[in-house]
Amino acid sequence: MKFNPVTPDVVAALAAIVGEEHVVLPAAADDMFRYTHDETEDLRYQPEIVLKPANADEISHIMRYCHENLLPVTPRGAGTGLSGGALAVHKGVVLSTERLNRIIQIDERNLQATVEPGVITQVFQEAAIAKGLYYPPDPSSRGSCFLGGNLSESSGGPRAVKYGVTKDYVLNVEVVLPTGEITWTGANVLKNATGYNLTQLMVGSEGTLGIITKIVLKLIPYPTQNLVLLVPFRQEEEACAAVSKIFMAGIIPSALEFMEREAIEWADRYLNLHLDRPADERAHLLIELDGNDMDLLFKDAERVYEVLEQFDVGDILVADTEKQKAELWQLRRNVPHAVKGNSVYKEEDTVVPRAELPKLLKGVKEIGRRYNFKSVCYGHAGDGNLHVNIVKADMSDEDWNHKLPEGIKEIFELCVSLGGTISGEHGIGLVQRPYIGIALNPVQLHLMRGIKDLFDPHGILNPGKIFLSSKEVAMQAPVLQA
Repeated sequence: MKFNPVTPDVVAALAAIVGEEHVVLPAAADDMFRYTHDETEDLRYQPEIVLKPANADEISHIMRYCHENLLPVTPRGAGTGLSGGALAVHKGVVLSTERLNRIIQIDERNLQATVEPGVITQVFQEAAIAKGLYYPPDPSSRGSCFLGGNLSESSGGPRAVKYGVTKDYVLNVEVVLPTGEITWTGANVLKNATGYNLTQLMVGSEGTLGIITKIVLKLIPYPTQNLVLLVPFRQEEEACAAVSKIFMAGIIPSALEFMEREAIEWADRYLNLHLDRPADERAHLLIELDGNDMDLLFKDAERVYEVLEQFDVGDILVADTEKQKAELWQLRRNVPHAVKGNSVYKEEDTVVPRAELPKLLKGVKEIGRRYNFKSVCYGHAGDGNLHVNIVKADMSDEDWNHKLPEGIKEIFELCVSLGGTISGEHGIGLVQRPYIGIALNPVQLHLMRGIKDLFDPHGILNPGKIFLSSKEVAMQAPVLQA
């Protein structure tokens, strides 16, 4: 795609919309740096200008101007993404939603809330809990990520296994289209069979179809009680096999997380907790049960114990205090940070039907041996969502840059062969785009390109993400590329 550059005249026109104090230019290197990267590996792309609008009207004027002047626009939330979705790969404009950070209303009568996209997920969750209500989606970055980014990726988190992911809580969205129009996508109701579901089309669209400016979310009553168990296994594949057995026994945990030994060891060192775990423990399941009746939770825990008797497990740790529970969750939530601090790495967000987890884990390790890479695996086992962290360790730069992509391709092919796909919650963004053809066939890609063309006829909004647009494909002769 050929876009126009950001000239001094463009800067002046855009600054007139948002105010000069809400513009960041490359000359302000320290301020600009935070907008050059997200949490995806060590990628860096510098935009030509960053805009921080205050509302939908300002975003509408920005988008209309950029559409008319063929300027690429990259929407950005908190920058916590793991697929390069908020990176300005075509330079141009980064449009940050950080100033749209109001919780507009928590409607206790209808169990709904209206929020802006720049609200931090944990801040919103705590505001809902204060009213006895619950917003369950809780990605590991919930203390810093924005709700708008969660919608763009349909983020999940540990409690998705019982409560679902972001898409299951979105009722309605106000969005600014690439051409500048402002529209709502649906209605603030629990059931809606009126036309196509534009709301769910926006959820998970990774900022390629429009810019979210308001969100109406469904809430549920807050569960007041929980039990947390840390279960050690002497074989990694047995830990994975136990997951489906727990569900077959009629138990639906509020969280069921897998961590292989190195994941828990690295997180332990990262947090300086000094956990003393026996050397023969190869993997752990972190299991949470929640509800409002502790007696019923203890009965469910007894059934979990009965299931675990089928496997070679060590001493099960039951968190007796809120402090212990918090430490176990802190351990799990900090595994990604521990891996990132330990080595150069790539994280692949694989997902398969949960009963296929043992085959997936075994296959990942076999592929690693053939391609000579080391992997540290953890993730939302209850959803079949395994995060495969490939660490560079002693791999040569040549193998890392040229051999490893073939190994990653084989991992994704394995996922699809097991009935899964190549991303469960991180999205495709930039880094998974070369592999999209493994999961989606040409008919699906053609339909998606048609949707993109309809929403964004000039292809200016978050270009280069998920798949190549129709215009980009036309320039890729002679072979159609993803």
